[in-house]
Amino acid sequence: MMTKKPNLDEMFATASAEWNVAPLGELIAMALREDIGDGDHSTLACIPPTAHGKAKMIAKKAGILCGITVGEAVFKAVDSKLTITKMKADGDSLEVGDVVMTVEGASGSILTAERTALNFMQRLSGIATETHRMVAMLEGLHTQLLDTRKTTPNMRLLEKYAVACGGGTNHRIGLYDMIMLKDNHIDFAGGIEAAIDRTHRYLEEKGKALKIEIEVRNLDELQRVLDHGGVDRIMLDNFDTTTLRTAVERIGGRYETEASGGITDATLRAYAETGVDFISVGALTHHIKSLDLSLVSCE
Repeated sequence: MMTKKPNLDEMFATASAEWNVAPLGELIAMALREDIGDGDHSTLACIPPTAHGKAKMIAKKAGILCGITVGEAVFKAVDSKLTITKMKADGDSLEVGDVVMTVEGASGSILTAERTALNFMQRLSGIATETHRMVAMLEGLHTQLLDTRKTTPNMRLLEKYAVACGGGTNHRIGLYDMIMLKDNHIDFAGGIEAAIDRTHRYLEEKGKALKIEIEVRNLDELQRVLDHGGVDRIMLDNFDTTTLRTAVERIGGRYETEASGGITDATLRAYAETGVDFISVGALTHHIKSLDLSLVSCE
C-alpha cells in the first residue's frame, strides 16, 4: 500500500523542535484530563483497586488500522504497569473480528483508559481507511492524493499521519512550512505579480527557504503566473476537467500542478486523468466516519 510507512515519533519530534508544536504526550494528557476530570467515579465506585483483568481490542468493521501507538500510549499514561500486546501495526488491513491488541493489568485502569484510546484509534483508522479507498482509485496514474489544513484542532499531526498510513501524501503541515498564496492573499497584495514579488522579498529578509504555491482561478490568471514565474507549484482551483487538462498542458511540467475544489470520489479519477500532479481533498480529514473498534473482556 505504501512505499514507506510514516513515522509518528519523527513527525512529532520535528514539529515540536522546529515549530513548537505540542508533543504527543501533552496531547494525550489533555485528552485524559478532559475525560477523567477529578476521577472515573463509575469505575472507582464498583471496581476494587486489586481487580485484575485482560481485554482485547477487536475490529468490528474492515478497514486500515491507524493509531495503535497512540492507543498504547493512552493506556500507559493511565497506568504504566499495564501490559500491551500489539497484534497489528499502523497501516495494516483489518477484517471484521481481527484482534488489534490486548491489554492486561488493573481492571480499573483498563476501563478508565478505554474510551480515550478508542476515540483516537477509531478516528485515525477512519481517516486511513477513507484515504486508502480513494488512493486505490488513482491506480496506474502518477497523481498523488493530498490532505489539507481542514483538520480537527490539536489533532492535525495525528490526522495527517493517518492520511499517510492510508497511502495519501501530506500537504503542508501548517501555515509555517510552506507559502500558499490564495485568492485573498493575492487580492490584498494588489495582484499576482505583487504577491509573488513581496513573498520573495519576505523570504530573503527572514532567511527562509520555503516552497511557494499560488492559487489561480482561471486560465487568464494562470497565464499571468506563467509570464511572471517565481513559484514552485500552481493550484488550479475549481477548474472543470476540460479546463484543467488545458491548464496542465499549458504549464508543460515547468511547475508542479495541484487541483482542488469540490473533488469527490465520483470525479477523482477523471481529474487525475488530466495529468495533474496532485489532487487535494479536504474531506479526507473533515468529513470522515470513524472505523468501528471495540474493547471487550477476555474473561
